[in-house]
Amino acid sequence: MNKFSFDLAATDGRARTGTIHTPRGEIRTPAFMPVGTAATVKAMLPGSVRETGADILLGNTYHLMLRPTAERIAALGGLHKFMNWDRPILTDSGGFQVMSLSDLRKLTEEGVTFKSHIDGSKHTLSPERSMEIQELLGSDIVMCFDECPALPADRDRIGRSMELSMRWAARSRAAFGDRPGYALFGIQQGGLEEDLRGQSAEALREIGFEGYAVGGLAVGEGQEAMFGCLDYAPEQLPADKPRYLMGVGKPDDIVGAVARGIDMMDCVLPSRSGRTGQVFTRHGVLNIKNARHQNDPRPLDEDCTCPACRGYSRAYLHHVFRAQEMISSMLLTWHNLHYYQQLMSGMREAIAAGTFEAWQADFHAARAQRDIDPL
Repeated sequence: MNKFSFDLAATDGRARTGTIHTPRGEIRTPAFMPVGTAATVKAMLPGSVRETGADILLGNTYHLMLRPTAERIAALGGLHKFMNWDRPILTDSGGFQVMSLSDLRKLTEEGVTFKSHIDGSKHTLSPERSMEIQELLGSDIVMCFDECPALPADRDRIGRSMELSMRWAARSRAAFGDRPGYALFGIQQGGLEEDLRGQSAEALREIGFEGYAVGGLAVGEGQEAMFGCLDYAPEQLPADKPRYLMGVGKPDDIVGAVARGIDMMDCVLPSRSGRTGQVFTRHGVLNIKNARHQNDPRPLDEDCTCPACRGYSRAYLHHVFRAQEMISSMLLTWHNLHYYQQLMSGMREAIAAGTFEAWQADFHAARAQRDIDPL
């Protein structure tokens, strides 16, 4: 296999399961991508991330261009070699991070000029420069450079931003060029406006991409509004290409997104939460720092097969978190990433079997039970 392609294997309602084929390996969908912002998933070795079931990682263009620089990574053999991950990598375009730097940036038709949050140095990102950086990194899946306004925003602002992003999408496509085996994803914008989303999708279809993302969500609008948008946005995009919801999210966000036709997701939540003592289980979320766990010999989840649950008690995990020992972040992050990948695996199996509706009901029922009672 020397090209990028997508096979849709089964659907159940609007939920889909399939396989993305890349020269560096297959990506089973629905897929959750752990976030390796600075060429590392914090507190995890690359091999450990793979053991959780991850087929693909996400890297961050903005952070890597500033430190250690894309040029240095390219000189050292590319991002895969640099971080010792030989499977697919998706990199975002840098647009979202630049959006968050609204006090440090200047936006024009050409691109964005901004000051580094690290040392104040001045940089420019444009569609052409974003494509150049991501090619230097060697990303398997490259994202178009776009502008993403924070929500809520007025319709005129959202419309202007969407139209700018579509012009940037065309420039990204031209700059990306012909690169067999690599993929460029377009990003749908339009806020919560169905007609603007439709216009964006039409513009992206006309340009043509290997995959399509639903962008501009999970930026403050809330789950109800996000699901309302996902009730129509994925269906506006080509059915024969992967659909990626950027920056999502919590377990129930992910399940709801898959139910609405999404194939790929990413979020820092499982790894960040692991470092702050927040643990995801079948029965919801628990905080290991709470005193109720300090004498508890039971695992986080008796049915979980991750190293944290196989080898350590809640009492121990409570202790090492309180003592600020590094092993706490390692074990809790591993557990959370394992939980997320098990979630994806369960959905893939249910969709293939035609039992996704029943699977969803079981998922929500288990979460409603909440954590086990304290001893």
